[in-house]
Amino acid sequence: MSSTNAGSTVMPRISDNLNAIRQALGNSNDIVIRELMLVSGQSAAIIYTDGLVDTQKIQQFIIESLTFDYGEHITLDMPEPIAQEPFPELLRRSILKAGDIQQHSSMKLTLRAIVSGFAVLLLDGYSCAIALDMKLFPDRQVSPSETEPGVRGPKDAFTENVRKNTALVRRRIKDPNLRIESYAIGRVTQTDVFVLYIKGIARDSVVEEARNRLKRIDTDAILESGYIEEMIQDSTWSPFPTVYNTERPDVTAAELLEGKVVVMIDGTPFVLVVPALFVSFFHASEDYYQRFDVSSLIRLLRFVGVFFSLLGPSLYIALTTFHQEMLPTQLIVSLVAQREGVPFPAFVEAMLMEITFEVLREAGVRMPRTFGPTVSFVGTLVIGQSAVEAGIVSPAMLIVVAFTAISSFVIPATSMSISLRMLRFPFMILSATFGLVGMMAGIIVLVLHLSSLRSFGVPYMSPLAPFTAQDVSDTLFRLPQWAMKARPRQVSQQNGNRNSLKRPQPNMASDNASDPANGEESGQG
Repeated sequence: MSSTNAGSTVMPRISDNLNAIRQALGNSNDIVIRELMLVSGQSAAIIYTDGLVDTQKIQQFIIESLTFDYGEHITLDMPEPIAQEPFPELLRRSILKAGDIQQHSSMKLTLRAIVSGFAVLLLDGYSCAIALDMKLFPDRQVSPSETEPGVRGPKDAFTENVRKNTALVRRRIKDPNLRIESYAIGRVTQTDVFVLYIKGIARDSVVEEARNRLKRIDTDAILESGYIEEMIQDSTWSPFPTVYNTERPDVTAAELLEGKVVVMIDGTPFVLVVPALFVSFFHASEDYYQRFDVSSLIRLLRFVGVFFSLLGPSLYIALTTFHQEMLPTQLIVSLVAQREGVPFPAFVEAMLMEITFEVLREAGVRMPRTFGPTVSFVGTLVIGQSAVEAGIVSPAMLIVVAFTAISSFVIPATSMSISLRMLRFPFMILSATFGLVGMMAGIIVLVLHLSSLRSFGVPYMSPLAPFTAQDVSDTLFRLPQWAMKARPRQVSQQNGNRNSLKRPQPNMASDNASDPANGEESGQG
C-alpha cells in the first residue's frame, strides 16, 4: 500500500487517504473519522475536528443526505445533464446541504480544512476531498468595549471571532465597494488575516503596500494583532506607534470611510488601522457624537493633558532646581519650606514617585478584577501619604506626579499614552542636567523625529507637517459636520468628497407663516 504524506495529492483509494490523515495528524483524539457505506455500496468517510464543528449539522446535512435522502429514486428523478455529472460534483451541487462547499485535490489543503472547522468527505475511487463548512467555534458574545469606553455612541465591540467582526463592519458600511481580502499567515498557526478597505476611497498605493507587507511575513505563529503590528510598522526603533489599533466597530468604520486600510486578525478583538497619523491617537469616537464646540473644548483639554503627561515632572524639576527666579516669591518660599528635611534632590524625588506609580499601575492591571482597582487606589494613597510623612518626598512633588499620572489617562489611545510615559523619563534627566535649556532641546529633537516618521508612505504629522489647510478642520479642534466636506488628502484617493451639505438655515418663510400676527395681517390683506 502506498503511503501519502501531507504534501501530496488526494489518492483514489480511501484507505490510503485515511492512513495519510492519521499519520499527518498524529492520531489526535479530537480528530473524528466516521466511515460510511452509501446506498450504492460505495465506501466514504467523514473527517472533522471535535469541538470546532457543529455535530448536529453533520448528522442532519451530511450523514442523512448520504444515507437516507440519497438513492436511486432521487437520481432517476434528476434531469439527465445533472445525473450524468461526476459523482463528487453531483454531491456538491445537488445533494449535500451546506453553505460553503469546497473541493480539494491537495492533501495539504484537505488537512487545513479539517483543523479549520470543515467536515471533509472522502469517496472511494475519487482523488478529491469535499470540504463542507460546519464551523462552531467556542467564542464570546458581543459586549461593550473595556479599553475604549464612551458615554455616547454604540456599545458593541469586536470579539475574537473574525467573522463576527467583519459582520459588525458590514452592518455599518453597506457599500458594495467594501473589499475584504483573506490571507493565511503563520507556518504553524495558519492564522486568518483579513484586509479591509473601500475601493475608490482608499489609496491604491496604501492598499498594495499593506498587501506586500503582509505577504513578506514569514513566521511560525501569529497569535494576536501585536505580532502583525510589529512586523508591518514603518519605524521599529521609534517610541511612537505608526499603526493604530482599536476594538470598536464604529471607529473602524469611520477610519475606512476616511480612506484607511484595516487589518483584522482571527483570535483577537483588536484590529489594526493604517496609515496612522499622530493626531488620530488623540481623537475619540465620542468627539463626533456630540456638538462640535463641546468636542473642540474636550480636544483642547486633552492636548493640555498630553503636555502635562509628558513634561509635568520635567518642568517642575527645571524650575525648582535651576530657574527659581521664574516662580513667584511666595510660591518659592512655600516650596522651600516643604522641602526642608527632604534628603533627596527634586530629580530623585520625581524618579522615585514615577517608578512607584508605574509599578502600582501595572500591578492594578495584573491583579484580579475583584480587588485590583481597590488595591491600586489604596496602595497609591497609603504610599503617597506615608512618603510625605516620612520626609522622603515633598507634598508639591506628590501633587505634580499625581496630576501627571491622571493626565496620561486623557489620551484615548493606550499605545500613545505608553509612549509618552516612556519619554517622560528622558525629559526628566534633561531637565535635571540642563534645566529648561535641556528640556527645550529635547522638545526640538522630538518634533524633528516626529516630522521624519511616515506610516505606509503618509507623513506621520500630516496635516500639520506638511501643512494642509483643508484637513486642519479635524485636528486640534473639530468643525461642524456640514463644514468637513472633504476627506484627508494624504489618505484618501480620488473620491475625496465626504458630503455636500450647506450651513443649516432656519426656514424664515415657514416661521412667518406660523406666526399668528402675520396670519392675521395676511388674512386682512
